[in-house]
Amino acid sequence: MTNSLAIFEGYKIRRHYDENTEIWLFSVIDIIQVLIQQPDFQAARKYWNKLKERLKKEGSESVTNCHQLKMEAADGKKYLTDTADPETILRIVQSVPSPKAEPIKLWLAKVGYERMQDMADPSRSVDRARQFWQQHGRSEKWVQQRMMGQETRNKLTDYWKDHQIKKEEEYAILTDIIHREWSDVTVQDHKDIKGLKTQNLRDHMSEAELIFTALAELSTRQIAESVNATGMQENEVAGKKGGRIAKKARLELEAKTGKKVVTGENFLPPTTKRQLTKKKS
Repeated sequence: MTNSLAIFEGYKIRRHYDENTEIWLFSVIDIIQVLIQQPDFQAARKYWNKLKERLKKEGSESVTNCHQLKMEAADGKKYLTDTADPETILRIVQSVPSPKAEPIKLWLAKVGYERMQDMADPSRSVDRARQFWQQHGRSEKWVQQRMMGQETRNKLTDYWKDHQIKKEEEYAILTDIIHREWSDVTVQDHKDIKGLKTQNLRDHMSEAELIFTALAELSTRQIAESVNATGMQENEVAGKKGGRIAKKARLELEAKTGKKVVTGENFLPPTTKRQLTKKKS
């Protein structure tokens, strides 16, 4: 499955793309938040729980067709969340009196169409990512580095996939090992340093952080390939060695420049940064 995040009128809607069925699965509570215009997650969750009870009593299959998947919450941890495919979501939408019902229907259709376009022409999704980063103030140089790093990351995960690394948790463990080796902090600690919650860490890295992440992952893959590392134990060893190569380069750069590579700099909007400052003080 492919993790992703979609935006509808400022609301973040979590989703998974199931490669086997080729269908998007959306977080039901996130859709409910949009429909009832409720920014508070817990209030939306309570609304959905009551709606589920009503739908069950009515004999609706909508609740039965929902599937629980682990999705990342605002605290950065993953919890089981009710998800549903577009057809089931549309049925749920019809059960909620809301002026947002029709816009959501059109949005779901658009999302599905975009995925079909991406499958026919993968370069479209790359172009959309580039446009997104540029619209959010990233320089062309940063965008190029981000995309190069993503390509390096994809080659590494492709290697893992072909060498008995299948579970999502295993990908996360290996990624954290590599990250900790080159940066001296875990992925979560790095996000905390930058004041991130649900945001993608790499989307808020500096050029230097992106370069060293890519170097660590490139080194890891090439070391793994050289010994045909298979399974978790062997790939953990390759990850540590690859991360240490990038760490050595990082320490040399920091010694020469007197500047730390891992920093709290991010691309969060000014309002979010002010909120973080208030919390710290």
